[in-house]
Amino acid sequence: MVVKTNTVKSQLIAPYGGKLVDLMAPPEDVEARKAYANRLPSLQLSQRTTCDLELLAVGAFSPLDRFMGQADYQRVLDEMRLESGHLFPIPITLPVAKDDGIKLDQEIALRDEQNEILAIMTVEEIYEWDLDETARKVFGKNDLRHPLVAEMHRWGKLNISGRLEIIQKPYHYDFVDLRLTPRQTRARLQTFGHENVVAFQTRNPLHRVHEELTKRATQDIDGVLLLHPSVGMTKPGDVDHYTRVRTYKALASRYYDPDRILVSLLPLAMRMGGPREALWHAIIRRNYGANHLIVGRDHAGPGKDSQGEPFYGPYDAQNLVEKHGDEIGVKVVPFRMLVYLPDEERYEEETNVPKEARTASISGTQVREDYLQNGRPLPQWFTRPEVASILSETHPPRYKQGVCVWFTGLTNAGKSTTAGILTTIMQEHGRQVTLLDGDVVRTNFSEGLGFSKEDRDANVRRMGFVASEIVRHGGVVICAAVSPYRATRNDVRNTVGKDHYVEVFVDTPIEICELRDTKGLYAKARRGELQGFTGVDDPYEPPLHPELKLDTIHYTAEENARYILDYLIRRGYVRSDEIVLNVAGN
Repeated sequence: MVVKTNTVKSQLIAPYGGKLVDLMAPPEDVEARKAYANRLPSLQLSQRTTCDLELLAVGAFSPLDRFMGQADYQRVLDEMRLESGHLFPIPITLPVAKDDGIKLDQEIALRDEQNEILAIMTVEEIYEWDLDETARKVFGKNDLRHPLVAEMHRWGKLNISGRLEIIQKPYHYDFVDLRLTPRQTRARLQTFGHENVVAFQTRNPLHRVHEELTKRATQDIDGVLLLHPSVGMTKPGDVDHYTRVRTYKALASRYYDPDRILVSLLPLAMRMGGPREALWHAIIRRNYGANHLIVGRDHAGPGKDSQGEPFYGPYDAQNLVEKHGDEIGVKVVPFRMLVYLPDEERYEEETNVPKEARTASISGTQVREDYLQNGRPLPQWFTRPEVASILSETHPPRYKQGVCVWFTGLTNAGKSTTAGILTTIMQEHGRQVTLLDGDVVRTNFSEGLGFSKEDRDANVRRMGFVASEIVRHGGVVICAAVSPYRATRNDVRNTVGKDHYVEVFVDTPIEICELRDTKGLYAKARRGELQGFTGVDDPYEPPLHPELKLDTIHYTAEENARYILDYLIRRGYVRSDEIVLNVAGN
């Protein structure tokens, strides 16, 4: 990153709320405070709460200076405001389980997932929160296809709040020079000598249309572009931030005026909260020194709900930020729809294109499915060669990518038998497969878990975690588990990534399952000898919209396995024999 030395100074707008929050312990006290914190009871933070703690520490969430207490939390749900009256649309909370043993007026050490001490909290509030209310008020509906709604089902049922003393921020070893705090970002921006700063929030690679859009926005405001990608938790299945940041660096260094762009990384745990999230992004960017924000269509949208409908309207986010723009001091720059004019070799706004003009465009789906997954190079009019090269390195063809096939259904529905056959025939077609059976998983790395709802969820999530790692490294994993609860299955879907997850509902009636029960488990459950048996005295929640549903009465296990194989061939995860022969012949 080149530091500008422009001698002209401009006065950036004040942070939201008047000043940046600073929770850091004095540097000379760090070792002593670590030693003190080591003697305290401790709480290990999730990846999400670690991201939140870091942004609280540096003032990105100003004027918020702690995880929300009950009054702030409730008013944010109801009115999108803190108790102070400041607009703040997203609840920032620290959930804990009821059996964590945390008490009022207690000091606790907050540790990250690597057990490093980050902060000391003085617990001043402990209060219950309601999942359904939070989902409805923040995200518009309690729908398990929303990734955060599914995730919230595994959060603790209590929230805690209190004064924070940050001992050290989480340390990041990647792109260290780009990880600027609000103070550092504002200082860099001031050296450019422009009063206006437009921020671009992104969680995707940048293509030519984004380049054109950001350059035009910068020119329109006569200011500086703050290219500010989210590199904390984004939407499950997104391109990893290592790949994305490499594309940003390549573009910024070669295709932008160095006096008009600053790249800085934001360790934000996104909520995919649509309109509320867009308003939150605007407040955060003001704290980093921006007074304009590019807001796209369906900004921070999670996709479609369980009924196949978008969670939010395409312009809901823009409208909400515009409504509150004067109050927060950030103006909306709408994401203009640009198309390429091949005859003129330039981009133009869709509304300004003559009817007779020839246009070219590629959708995000086409980028993934028609180009990257098939190994086809992206055209240079669509993306810069440097970006295309980086994406091709990290996006092999679909038949070399990972996929998880998740069988769910009642005990004795036929999951394991069909999964075993599918494993064999997929290997016949050249894909190496890992088979995770629910009973085998319990024996090998879920020993000690019982059959309570919590233990069943823990077993399924452990399978899901292992599956996600296999998929991330390009492997095929077939999972067969009763996995009775929708929320947990949707959580696994989001962990793996919905584009790499195939839910197979083995829809066998319970009467048939009982007839197949050679171990007599159903009979024991009927007699009360087994408690909490799925389908008898514990519910099975069938999938509402599985990718595939199997009929095991009229079709054999082999027929069902080949039906799934055909689906995977159509999706591109397995190459058909004809394709393999054609490639070999060429």
